[in-house]
Order: sequence, then C-alpha cells, then structure tokens
Amino acid sequence: MTTSPIHQILKKYWGYDVFRPLQEEIIQSVLEGKDTLALLPTGGGKSICFQVPALAKEGLCLVISPLIALMKDQVMNLKKKGIKAEALYTGLRYDEVDAIFSNCIFGGVKFLYVSPERLASEDFRSRLKQIKINLLAVDEAHCISQWGYDFRPPYLRIAEVREMLEGVPVLALTATATIKVADDITTQLHFKTKNIFSKSFQRKNLSYVVRQTADKQNQLLNVLNKVPGTSVVYVRSRKGTKDAAQFLKANKISADFYHAGLGSDERSKKQDDWVNNKTRVMVCTNAFGMGIDKPDVRTVIHLDVPESLEAYFQEAGRAGRDEKKAYAVLLVNHDDKKNILESINNFPSVADLQNTYEQLCNFFGLALNFDSKLSYSFDIGRFVMYSKMNTTKALKCISMLSQLEIISLTDAVFQRPQIKCTANKEGLFHFQNNNQTLEPLVKMILRTCEGVFEDFVSINQNEIAFRLKISYNELIAQLHQLNKSEVFQYIPLKEQPQLTFAHERVEARHLHFHPEKIEFRRKQNEERLKAMLHYFTVHHICRSSLLVNYFGEHYAEKCGVCDVCIAERKSGLDAKQFSEIVAQLQKVLQEPKPIEKIIAEVNLSQEKTIATLQHLAEAEIVRKIPSGAFVWNE
Repeated sequence: MTTSPIHQILKKYWGYDVFRPLQEEIIQSVLEGKDTLALLPTGGGKSICFQVPALAKEGLCLVISPLIALMKDQVMNLKKKGIKAEALYTGLRYDEVDAIFSNCIFGGVKFLYVSPERLASEDFRSRLKQIKINLLAVDEAHCISQWGYDFRPPYLRIAEVREMLEGVPVLALTATATIKVADDITTQLHFKTKNIFSKSFQRKNLSYVVRQTADKQNQLLNVLNKVPGTSVVYVRSRKGTKDAAQFLKANKISADFYHAGLGSDERSKKQDDWVNNKTRVMVCTNAFGMGIDKPDVRTVIHLDVPESLEAYFQEAGRAGRDEKKAYAVLLVNHDDKKNILESINNFPSVADLQNTYEQLCNFFGLALNFDSKLSYSFDIGRFVMYSKMNTTKALKCISMLSQLEIISLTDAVFQRPQIKCTANKEGLFHFQNNNQTLEPLVKMILRTCEGVFEDFVSINQNEIAFRLKISYNELIAQLHQLNKSEVFQYIPLKEQPQLTFAHERVEARHLHFHPEKIEFRRKQNEERLKAMLHYFTVHHICRSSLLVNYFGEHYAEKCGVCDVCIAERKSGLDAKQFSEIVAQLQKVLQEPKPIEKIIAEVNLSQEKTIATLQHLAEAEIVRKIPSGAFVWNE
C-alpha cells in the first residue's frame, strides 16, 4: 500500500503511521494554500500541523513565536531529527544574525523561528525578501487579539509582513481561544476566507477537581499520596515554588522547584530530571511547561488560582496527554475569592500607570527628554525593591504599559557568554606565570576559542568546566577573576527580560493615555476574573462542561469524572434535583446550621438531603464544625 508524501514525512521524522485527530485535515488545508486557524488543546500536536506541510513544500517556513525558550527547544528538536532550523532572538551578535540569514537563503534551512518584536526591523524585512517562504506559522495566535488573555501588540505587525509574502498561506495555532478571540485572529491576520479547524476542548480522561481547604499544603500532600505518578504543581511566586518543594521533600516526596529567575543550566537540569522521572513533582511558576511534551503526567495541581480560565485550561491540560486517567486539581480557600474580588476592584488607574512609568525611568537612570533605543535587562525583583511597589501591582502596571505600547517587555534574552584576550603574547605569558591557579583555564580558552585575540568569541562554559574537572560555579568564579585583570574581557551569560522605552522620557503627567483603551482592558480583566471565580465557587455544574462552554462548546455532555459529576452520581439524584439542592444548600449554609434546620429549609426528603450533605462534605464543599452544624466551605 502506497502512502501519501505527508504520511511518509510523518513516519520518517516522527515515527508515527497516522496523524492525530484534525492534524491531517489542517495540513491538507495548508497544502491547498488556504489561510487556516487551528484550535487544538494543549498536547494536541500543534507543531506537526505546520512542520509537516513545510517539509512537503519547497522553501522555508517562517514561525512567529513569543517565547525564546520555546523557540530554542523546537529548533533543537528539529535539528535532532536532521531538519535544518534556526531561531532569531534578542542577544545574538550581528555576525550571528548574518550567518543565520545566509543559511536561510543558501543553506537549505526549512524553519526560521522569530519573535514578533523582530518583525519591526527594517533589516529583517529587507532580508526576508531574499528568502523563499512557503508558509507563515503563527504560534500562540491568541496573542494577536485584544480580546485575548495575553495580548501582545508586536503580534499586530504580522499583518504587515503578510503583505510582503504574496501568495503565502498563514497557519495560526492556539490552544486557548474563545469564539470572539478566534474570529478576531482571522480578522487581524487578514484571512481571505474564514477557515477554522477546532478540536473539542473536552478531555474525557481528565478529571477536574476543586477542593476547598484551609490547609493547602496538607491537601497537596493528600492528593499526591493518593494519586501516584508524575506531577506538576503551579504556584504564583518564585518563593512559593521553593517553599512547597521543601515541604514535599520533608514529607518524603521527590520534588524540585522551577522559575524564570534560575540560570538556564539549572533550569535545564531540573527539567531533564523531571522529564526522565528522576524527580517526581515539579513545583513551578507558569514559566514551566511550554513546549515540554511529557505524556505521563498524572496530576496537575494549582496551589494558587490563575487569573483566567485560559491560563488554567492550558496549564491543567498538561496532565494525561497519554489519554490515561489524570487529575487537574485546583486548591482554593476563603482568601482566593477575596483576592479575585480585590483584583477586580484594583485595576491599575492612570495615576498608577504614571507612577510606574516614572519609577521605571528613574530605575534605569533616564533623564527627561532622553531618547534611548537601548534594551535594558529587567529584574522585577530589584525593581520592586527599588520602587517599594507591591509585586502584583507592579506586574499589572508594567503589563498595561506594554499593551499601551509605552514600553516593550520581551521574553528573557539569551546572550551567550563571550571572552576576548586583550593582551599580547608577552603580556599573556607574564600573566600565566603570576597566576598559576588560572593557568589551566587560560590554556583551555586558547585551545578551544579560535579568534579570541581578534574579537569576542562565544564560550561553552559547561564543556570547559567538564574538561577542567571543576564545578560550573568554580569556572564562573575564575572567569570573573580573569575579567578583573587587564588580560581578558569576559561577558557573562545574559538571560533576563529586556525592557525598551518606545519614546523619549517625558514627564509622567504628559503621557498620552487613551481612556477607552484602559476601560476596554479593565472590562476584559473583570470578565476573565469573574469567569475564574465562577469556576471554583459553583458546585452543581460539571467542571468540564463549564470549561468547554467558556470556549464556545455550548452542547458538551457532562464528563462524569469531575468532582461535581461524582458527587451527583453518589447522591442518587438526577441532574436537575442535584443542581437544585446544591444551589439551595449554598444559600442555606452561608452560616452554620444543624441538620434538622437544613432539612426543614431544603425542598427535598430527609434521606436525600443527608446523603447529599454527606457527599458534599466528603468533597469538602461543605464542612462540619465541632458543634455538629454544617457550613458552606468558603
């Protein structure tokens, strides 16, 4: 039996005989030259949808991606398969960028990954005209929509680049888009005709669970002890990752922590240990998970409530990609509801934005009317200490200033460590004689870094440490010692977000804000937070149905495996009766009441009321206090 070219590509590079649901239809649409929007949930195999058709056609696929770490991972994975791929991101030297473009024009490169910020560069646009592009792939396409939860203004430039690529189809991909966002994506990307492929957002193997608890750490421990296997635990703060990991280790559970503030080598090591099952539980911020394809995650547990159902759905969706039973558990307490309500009411005001702008300018030492086009390495921790702002408020204000295009904040830059020898051979010989502890390092640099006397050259710090049989930290200390001498100049690894000011510094009161834009953002923020609040405070609607309804699937059947469906089944009531009694109990139990009074106030038999109360108590939706009375657990 003969197979089609796309099946041959799939088998050759990925080892699969068949495509996952919708992948083949999306690929055929692209090969027919149609603009296409693919809505596939997390783990649905989005990358194959643009990689296979690009390999089937002559030319190069231009991929727009917002995260440098994700770009680097995908390029590395493609190269492991023998596919030529490159990535352009902040931190590369001009000669490195030049070499990448040469490879794209003459070297048979099939995939070029770029950040949306790169699209503004006239040099980039000029060079793009010399490359034969066969497909424009837009990853995380929800970032182009102002209705989306992660709007990024640089994505709007994609439409301008489209006009340069006459006849080239666009494939937009996202795991999280409401109907309104999906329609906006096709509009912003100038689709010739609306062409959307959407896989159901239902995950039949994934059990969504909300647990009300006054002690989140012990509830976390209970879940992990009940459900064996790999787990991801999400928290909101860097400190929280370390605290929770230490708590788990103290309770004999193999755990580690991960956040964006760690060095790239440390992050890679932690990630590899988790992927290879050397670590069972990864406690992390949302910096972890993008691009990691680990199918056997049995639980994703949120210790902190995300700010949107889009974010929650994407993170929870990292559980059970192998289609086996898995759990997405959200742990909530009374403070979570209060915090969301406060967040709705404390949206950044114009005065907040003006103050944050002024603090940022002072933090970087920008004088009034100073017009800097430089990018500054930005450490939010140092900025918060300097400005004495609340971290959450600072992040919200910075995000708003970015969305209003007053500043631009890019993903962490990855600039390779570099070194240059500034001495002549005589000076170098003299230095070695007087610094014998550094002599092995100097010799290693001279052996492995060609051209070090002429210009800065990149160095592989891991490789040098391995060859010298010293620790990575010892190597870094020695490199800094070399830098203090007048013999070598050392530029350390640079991996922090980059902040750029769009215009010269002005007095904060003269900043031009569009009130209608701020009000639009405020309303969007309020809608997303209220949807999140509704998800974890309602206990009579199937969790899965509630989630997929949010994304536009209004006729989804109940999952049968979430905490609500299980409680309904155990109660012995039909769906309508269960929904009614839970709604009644939520009103009745706003204050503690004895069982007799509850039975009198609820429109149901004594037997069924007691049975429902018992199951709600098991799910910790209601709790029994020492007096014997019941109360709603919020």
